[in-house]
Amino acid sequence: MTDAAPTLSNRSEAGTDSAVAIVVHKDSRLERILSIAIPILMVLLAIGLWQLHIVVNQVPRYIMPAPMDVITALINDWPTLYPSLLVTLRITFLALALALIGGVGIAIILVQSRWIELAVFPFAVILQVTPMIAIAPLLLIYMPDTQSALLTCAFVVAFFPILSNMVAGLKSVDHNLLNLFDLYGANRWQTLIQLKLPSSLPYFAAGLRIGGGLSLIASVVAEFAAGSAGKGAGLAFRLLESGYRLNYPRLYAALVLLMLTGVAIFAMTSLVSWLLLHRWHESALKREN
Repeated sequence: MTDAAPTLSNRSEAGTDSAVAIVVHKDSRLERILSIAIPILMVLLAIGLWQLHIVVNQVPRYIMPAPMDVITALINDWPTLYPSLLVTLRITFLALALALIGGVGIAIILVQSRWIELAVFPFAVILQVTPMIAIAPLLLIYMPDTQSALLTCAFVVAFFPILSNMVAGLKSVDHNLLNLFDLYGANRWQTLIQLKLPSSLPYFAAGLRIGGGLSLIASVVAEFAAGSAGKGAGLAFRLLESGYRLNYPRLYAALVLLMLTGVAIFAMTSLVSWLLLHRWHESALKREN
């Protein structure tokens, strides 16, 4: 009799929401460990193959330094590389911040009117398709200083992916939801804040990841094009300087810093994307089967 009561209760709840069990898939500890260990092992394997190539083929240090030579250069040349790293980071993150503000703001303006979009969007496309190497000399002429020119170059490159993704996201809202908001008398501002912006978050996250990487690339390429040097120069100048002086350990050390910076930017933008989407969007949810 004690077992019959729950059975009758379950039968009475059949077809209701309380009878539905929500299955939450949790990663096992082994899976979490492997997700961290496998990338680290692959990087260590690549470094080991690099060292093996140096030893087996007896490659001279002045052609390709060994991994320990690069580590030594990172330590010994840190007082020289660190200020340049700060310059590159400052330009990269300032350009990304301006691209986020400008891209999101202009995207909101563009979707308010089809005529505004037709008038403004072609200029954004022109800036995107014009090679940065062609723009940099003009910016050096018209900008008040070299740092402003480098910042503008990095901003132009990072701006368009964020703008285009935001425009696509704001225009991809479910029409049934738009009709529902109209039915309840929501004004344009309420529809934008409560429906369009939340719905465009996946597109914003995609544009953020792309723009983050491009802002670093553009800051380095712009510095190459500008040929900036001296105390306020970034890592691009250290690459050129090391190449001219045949100081390949320092050159590789600067490359390592750039790669680590790119990985860190990708990790931060991916974390922001996960924080925005992991509770509700399909791209961040774990499948149950």
